[in-house]
Amino acid sequence: MANDRLQQVRDIVPQSRQFLTEVVSELRKVHWPTRQETVAATIVVIVVVLIVSLWLGLVDAAVSFVFRQFLGVQ
Repeated sequence: MANDRLQQVRDIVPQSRQFLTEVVSELRKVHWPTRQETVAATIVVIVVVLIVSLWLGLVDAAVSFVFRQFLGVQ
């Protein structure tokens, strides 16, 4: 029982080293965006968020207005 546990602990170091080697290998395959690509994508995200938030705000205001008129609440 103790020998099994000791063997498991001894196996962790080579397994960890192999895992980290594979991680580094995979990270080298990643296409990292340039600063210009990152800025462009960020601007697109901000614009889309603004458009969606304006749309949701308008829909919320319209639905609120309709319900207030329907319920007769000021």
